[in-house]
Order: sequence, then C-alpha cells, then structure tokens
Amino acid sequence: MIIGIDDTDSNEGMCTTYLGALLLEELKEYGTVETLPLLVRLNPTIPYKTRGNASVALKLKTDCPEQVIAHVTSRIEELARMECEKTNPGAVFIQEKDYERLKPILMSFLEEAVREVIEIEKAKTLISRLGIASKGFKNGRGLIGALAACGAMLNPEGWEFTFEHLAYRQKKRWGTPRDVDKESFFKADRQTYPDTWDTVDLKNGLVVCVPHSADPVLFGIRGENPEVVSRTAALIRSEPVERFAVYRTNQGTDMHLLPAKSIAEIRDMHSYRLEGTVSVAPKTLEGGHVIFTIRDREGDEIDCAAFEPTKNFRQLIRKLVPEDQVLLSGSVTSGTLNIEKIEVKSLAPTCREENPKCPECGKHMKSAGRGQGFRCKKCETHSLSKIKSETVRDLRPGLYEVPPCARRHLAKPLVRDRCRSTGVYPSR
Repeated sequence: MIIGIDDTDSNEGMCTTYLGALLLEELKEYGTVETLPLLVRLNPTIPYKTRGNASVALKLKTDCPEQVIAHVTSRIEELARMECEKTNPGAVFIQEKDYERLKPILMSFLEEAVREVIEIEKAKTLISRLGIASKGFKNGRGLIGALAACGAMLNPEGWEFTFEHLAYRQKKRWGTPRDVDKESFFKADRQTYPDTWDTVDLKNGLVVCVPHSADPVLFGIRGENPEVVSRTAALIRSEPVERFAVYRTNQGTDMHLLPAKSIAEIRDMHSYRLEGTVSVAPKTLEGGHVIFTIRDREGDEIDCAAFEPTKNFRQLIRKLVPEDQVLLSGSVTSGTLNIEKIEVKSLAPTCREENPKCPECGKHMKSAGRGQGFRCKKCETHSLSKIKSETVRDLRPGLYEVPPCARRHLAKPLVRDRCRSTGVYPSR
C-alpha cells in the first residue's frame, strides 16, 4: 500500500518529514518498506502553508493494512501540532489493487497541486468518488498534499527528481540552538559539489542547509543521488543525530513553473517563466528591495522584484536598462513577480554624449563658447556638436540566479542544468 501524509507541522515546530522518518522504522513491524520515501514540495505561493509546503509518501508491502492505517493515524494524532490554526493534517491510504486505476488521475492531481491552487473540497470529493481510504483532521487541508504525494509514488518515473538526506535532532534538543561545526559544511561542499548543492552559500559565507526554526531537522543535504547525499552527510560534524532518512524529492526541478505567453495570463499564487522587455528601469525601495517593470508584445506590464533576501543578486538586477530583453522565472504575489532566475537574452545599446575628438591630436575638444561648437586650441580644428558613443555595459547576456541563501525548494539551481548539458558548472 501507499501512504500519503501532509500538514502535521507548524511555524513553531514539528516536521512532516520527521513523522515519515519515524514511520519508516515503525511500519517494519507490519511489513516491508519497498522503496525510498518521497518528499513532495507543493505550490510555494500558497498563503496558508506552514513553512516549506511539503508532503510525504511511503510505500509498504503488508498483509495487515487496517493495522497500518490505525498506527499511522495514531501517530498523526500524537505528533501533529493540532493547536496551530494552520495545521490541518491529512492522510491517504491506497491499496495495491488500485494502483493502475488511480495512477493517471493522481499524477494529474500532483501536477495541479504543485502549480495551481486546489480547494479542500476538491480533494475530499476526489477521495469520495474514487473510494480512497483517508483520514482528515480539523478542516483536512492536508488531504491535498497527501493525495499529491501518492500521485508521485504511483508515477516514479513520471517527474524529475533529486534526493535529500535529512538528519534529525534528539527530541530533548528541539527548540534549542543547533550545535554544528560550520566549517565541516564548507569542507563537505568542497568535496561533493556540484553533485550536491545549496549546502553553503560561498559568496555570503553562510551555511544554508541548517534550519533556524524549532523543528526536528538538524540539517539537509541535497544532491543528484542517494549515495552522494549520504556520503556528504557523513562529513558533517554536529550534535548527535537521533535518526535520518533519505528522501526522493521534486526539489531543485522547477516543477512549479508554468509557461506564460503573455502577462494577461499571469495570476497571483502561481509561478511562471515569462519573457519580456524592460520598460521601467530598476529602482531601490526602502528596505533594499529592487523593483523594475517589463512589458510583453501586447504592451501589458508587470512589476518584477529582487527582494532584499536575494542579497548580491540585486546588484545584477540594478544593471538592467529599458529595452533589455529578459526571460524571468518566479512566483507572483500581489501582482508582482518574485524573481528566482533571470536570463538576459539581449542588451539594449546605451549611448552617451561627449565632446568630439580632434582629428589631428586625438584629444577631446573644448567648448568654443555658447552656440559656437567645439575647438582644439592646439590644432585649431573645429566641430559643431557633441558626438554620441556607445557605452560598454557591466552586464553580459546569460543566465543568473538568486544565491543559495534565497533559493526556494523547488527552484532548479543553474549548476544542475549546466553540469548535465555541458559538463561545466558556474563559478560561485
């Protein structure tokens, strides 16, 4: 059977992946775990998410499904942060006999959960119509993610995937500062990058794979295969690890992005790839956020933002000028596109006016007086007006991304595509 679970955590603690790691061990009493568990990131713009908007799925070979359902349900009741208004757990249980029947339906539901906005009633109606065993708590919003995770498990080759090794803290340490040797993360990164990524942020000197919230996660190592993430985790020096789990995941795949042919298609709470022309030059707002505007072929416009947490990425955005051609990736909230990546496709020519040069000596002429043009006193040459010259810009066409400290879970790092297509990865 396949078990999908979502929405057991809160902003103050707990983590659905931790419950998944517990169940990986506990469910061995009832059968055999058949494959790696799944960690599925859903639409990152949903306002009622807790932190990372992740659901999990497990696949178990068992002869006692009713006991499994009872055990999973009791553990959710025990560990989920029910006191939090945003925490509304859901669990879904799919029997092997239903795999083929539900496979296409739930794969479609997975894609919708990652890219669109799904109402709770849609998930409940689907569960009822398809006869799927489930358990919802409070308003049952977690049934959405639980169904989506099951869709991913039913279609193991139907979506791009990466892996994450998640290490968990001893329960007595939850809510206290994490005791980790930061230099060991930089050392591990040097040994395994680019097969692992987003362990550290070199330019900003930060360890980015260690959370700061009160949840059970000690650190998470992301990479291309299970072996490399576990090998990297073994290089980390830290407080004792209670347990760990290696998850297969859609993180770092850009699965959330929709193609947008025009700005008229753009909707809040969705993520897009959108091409356009810079129409209003970047400006820096109070707080350090950088905003500019692009227009499409129909003349429609949308504001685009590199917010303060994107750090040095904002320096690049400030170099854009009107008529630059760009392709943006990012999520839309309150009518503004939050940039995750940018491809500068072409640069607008920029010119400046300057005094003409003397054709004899090559030096710039001086003004000969108001309305009298310019002259070179040494060579006695004249010119009527200033000349325009194209300036060299401190920007090149190409692909650019926010730093690891600002990267969303689903955003694909450039290193993943460049390594596989050219064997070359970007400098950091």
